[in-house]
Amino acid sequence: MKADVPLRILGSSLVIIGWFVVVYINVTIGASLSLLGDTLAIPFFIRTRAWDVVAMIVVLHSVTVAKLSQGLFTSGGF
Repeated sequence: MKADVPLRILGSSLVIIGWFVVVYINVTIGASLSLLGDTLAIPFFIRTRAWDVVAMIVVLHSVTVAKLSQGLFTSGGF
C-alpha cells in the first residue's frame, strides 16, 4: 500500500465528519476539518491522475476558504 492511501482514507473521513460538524455543530470547525481532509486526500488523486477530482477539491477549497474568511471578518474571529 502506498503512503498516500491511508492519508486519502483519513482525509475522506475528515471531510465527512467536517460536513456533519458544519451542519449540526459549528461552521468554522467543520469547514476547517473539511479543508484538512481535502488537503490530505489531494496527493492520492494527483498520483492516480484523477484530475477531475483535484479540480473539484480546488473549487470546494476556494468556496470554503472564502466562507471561512467571511465568517472570521464578520464575527471577529474564532
